[in-house]
Amino acid sequence: MNINWYPGHMLKTKKQIIEDLKLIDVVIEILDARIPLSSVNPDIQKIVQNKKRIVLLNKCDLADDNETAKWIKYFSNKNIVAIKTNSALGNGINQILEAIEKIMEKEIEIAKAKGIANKRIRAIILGIPNVGKSSLINRLANKKSAEVGNRPGVTKQKQWIRLNNNIELLDTPGVLWPKFEDEKVALNLAYTGTIKDEVIDKVEVAFNLLQILYSKHRSNLFERYKLTQEEVDNVFVDDENFFTMNLLELIAKKRGAIVSGGNIDEEKISAIILNDFRTGKLGRITLERVNEE
Repeated sequence: MNINWYPGHMLKTKKQIIEDLKLIDVVIEILDARIPLSSVNPDIQKIVQNKKRIVLLNKCDLADDNETAKWIKYFSNKNIVAIKTNSALGNGINQILEAIEKIMEKEIEIAKAKGIANKRIRAIILGIPNVGKSSLINRLANKKSAEVGNRPGVTKQKQWIRLNNNIELLDTPGVLWPKFEDEKVALNLAYTGTIKDEVIDKVEVAFNLLQILYSKHRSNLFERYKLTQEEVDNVFVDDENFFTMNLLELIAKKRGAIVSGGNIDEEKISAIILNDFRTGKLGRITLERVNEE
């Protein structure tokens, strides 16, 4: 499966963020807790270089809690602070502010020794599309936070938002989009809706997701679509692709995704399966597990 998706503004946005980072103390990288590795921008390490870094495993309400805990430990072993968050509800917001101050503890102490009581800490949030960056910024800013305004050396397009007495967040326009060198990464981003459905083959994406769900999250699949083992056994064949097609037809009939002549509406059932996964109706599922990556 080929997903060709390389927005023209990527290079411009990348250059802008590199320039912005000269003003930044802490880089906050927001990832999708269901696909922590696939949602890492491949250029992120090169871009942030030696900046202090915090990772947010967002949409934790859609991911398996046990797997999220393993990912937090995974990042911790790499000396990266990781926090699970739900930007839609505001879960984890207080921990983010605490983590920023903790990671800057040494610099704050040095500033105090120089007579600076409230050292300004400047942070930026980076993240791929549809990972919850905007809603997280709104949660952090609480929509009531005072806007700090433009600072020397900062263009008028940049807006600093004061989060508390000493932490300021640079809200930059645009996002840093990834390029794909790995089909698995592209598919994971398609499953979660990062890549818009308009530029992918929705049926093929749902087909691939269904194979994963049957292989690794069978109980979720059975419960959501009221499947019985007998029904599945009746459509089972040794060829995985043929079996998946039979399974797709079985689910389509359960969901009434049928067109005239008794054939299934592939577009409709594909949209249903993808939406059920993306909204958590299939349960809390983490596609990338630490012990498999």
